[in-house]
Amino acid sequence: MKHGYKRVCVSVHMRTDNSSDTAQFDSSSKSHSRGRMVSHMFSNLLLLWLLSHDLHITGLTYDASKEQSWNNQNLYSIPVGLDVRLRRLDLSNNFIRQLHTLVLPYLEQLDLSTNQLDLIAEGAFENLARLEELNLSRNALNNNLGNNTKALQSISTLKSLDISMNSLSDDAVELYLRNKSSLAQLKMSGNALRRLSHSLFNESKGLRAINIDDNLISVIEQGTFEPLSQLEILNLAKNNLVYICDFKLHKLKYLNLSRNSVEFFITQEDDQLYRLEILDLSFNKLLYFPIVPKMNHLRYLYLQNNMIGTLNSEDIMISETNSLYNEIINEKIDQKNILHSNWRLMPLIYIDLSYNHFRSFPGETLSLLSSLETMNFSYNCLQNITWTIRNYSDSGYRPQLFFPSLKHLDLQSNGLVYISLHFLGALSQIETLNLQDNSVQPCASVELFRSSYSTQQINFNTSCVAFGQLRTLKHLNLKENNIKMLRPNTFQGTSLVSLNLARNSHMVMHEDALEGVQTTLQSLIISERNMTSSDLSLPCLPVLTELKLSNNSLDVIPSSLSCSPLREIDIRNNVFMTLNHSLIHDLSVHLNVMYISGNHFNCCDSKWLTILNEFRIKLPDINNTECFTSVSNVVMAEYLKNPWLYCLIHTNTQEIHFGQMFIAVLFAFVILTIFILFTRKFCCTQRSFIV
Repeated sequence: MKHGYKRVCVSVHMRTDNSSDTAQFDSSSKSHSRGRMVSHMFSNLLLLWLLSHDLHITGLTYDASKEQSWNNQNLYSIPVGLDVRLRRLDLSNNFIRQLHTLVLPYLEQLDLSTNQLDLIAEGAFENLARLEELNLSRNALNNNLGNNTKALQSISTLKSLDISMNSLSDDAVELYLRNKSSLAQLKMSGNALRRLSHSLFNESKGLRAINIDDNLISVIEQGTFEPLSQLEILNLAKNNLVYICDFKLHKLKYLNLSRNSVEFFITQEDDQLYRLEILDLSFNKLLYFPIVPKMNHLRYLYLQNNMIGTLNSEDIMISETNSLYNEIINEKIDQKNILHSNWRLMPLIYIDLSYNHFRSFPGETLSLLSSLETMNFSYNCLQNITWTIRNYSDSGYRPQLFFPSLKHLDLQSNGLVYISLHFLGALSQIETLNLQDNSVQPCASVELFRSSYSTQQINFNTSCVAFGQLRTLKHLNLKENNIKMLRPNTFQGTSLVSLNLARNSHMVMHEDALEGVQTTLQSLIISERNMTSSDLSLPCLPVLTELKLSNNSLDVIPSSLSCSPLREIDIRNNVFMTLNHSLIHDLSVHLNVMYISGNHFNCCDSKWLTILNEFRIKLPDINNTECFTSVSNVVMAEYLKNPWLYCLIHTNTQEIHFGQMFIAVLFAFVILTIFILFTRKFCCTQRSFIV
């Protein structure tokens, strides 16, 4: 097989010998720099002596926390009269175009980011003897390179330099990095770099962290990172790198190559220890798993948004990867599985393989990761997870598939229908399983299932998933699976703490479906199921603290919940007119939050609301909740201000109690009688006056 990659490979390489060629520097530039240093040495010493003498005479003391911010002040020049004792000065987000000499002998941090700076006087930094951090990002440093670069060469104490987003070219960056032996952190993001030369960092050998993301880099010359024996962090994201075929940075801990066009990542096998802990290859064009260093500390591997799995079967991918490795390192093709031999030693605890092209689960490769705790395999093309381990001998021997440390598995949005019992049995420590947006149908309890089918039938002739196999399972998400039926004891054998059954609109839930997990279940989501109260039957759940029933057609909350110490309940967007005030009273003992909007509550049948109000239960959506009277709808928050008066005015006459009607009629009769008697008496009195 001929891949034809060798001529365009990029080496991310650090050799341990000193045999490579080093760049030669311009001797006249060095002489000029030395001359300027000598010419200013005496004046600088004199200035510092005068300042210290003045401070001593006036009795001023050095304030270690002195700082001043002129951030976002619409400045066009450096303010005059700056305190010479300043340690930190922030001049960011202004309109400063030129920088002249600063006399701030104690200054350690200077921020000039986001200005219009394009000219720095040659001696601008000569009096900043303690400057360690300089931020010049988002300016126009690509102009006046002669003056600007000479100004920066006068700072020999810098530990952190940010020259991001200045439209700098390869040559310009190399000029800015001269005389930076003390530099530990360098940021060059968002410039116009295309090639990293082997001489780029020759005067910055102390670098520990480099950010060169968001450039146009397509070539990294061999030996580019050779001087950087202390480099631990390297960010090359958002560039144009295609192949990484000679990774040799032994002391690097973090490498970000995301958002390039990388098709493969290969490390030539050796016995040296690599300190790499985090490798980010996301958003690339990987066709293969990366071949990582054999001896490594890799713990986090990001491979999401690639093209891994395009080769369909795991067998083909493994074979192609090993063949590619042999071709690149120019070795004869043999039977050695370099991919697996290296992955077997990888102490990985997290891997992200989401948004790839897997049609089958690569169990043989992934089961080698004995320390793996979290795997994200969402948004792939799986339909079934079956036993696909290759035979290793004529006897038909297959190694045991086993994930001894895996606790969190995300399989969302794959189109899964079937997961084999062999695979479930390999998840001996699983705690969280996300199966949202698949087509999984839960089996009945494992005992019933096994009694009905032979082992062979279980493996090949069924399409349901037996969750009872997962003894350690605590969190299960079955949202949006188009589940038809939850049979009795479906989750028996698990240790479920949370269960999400939302968006299974046609699901029939047997009254004993939650048997076996009543004493462990703390969170239950049954939202968006289009169910009525007659469809919902819940057992006593003595440790349930969260219940979500929103977006259904419920008008009654199950009375069995009175034994649950609910802290949060969500009944939004149902058809409730009232709530059982006795049940609400029982729940209020533990309840903290309740969501109620989107129902059709009767204002004058709301004793439950009074109870919630008295117990000071939080109702976050009370201002969006309406209730109705015979006259109109009312915002419930307004109703709560004076509920009795409001209902006295607006109560529907058909709903008035008989006793209240009798009292009202009697009251009217008494008033009328008194009025008649008074009228007669008044008339009689008038007649007597006339006579």
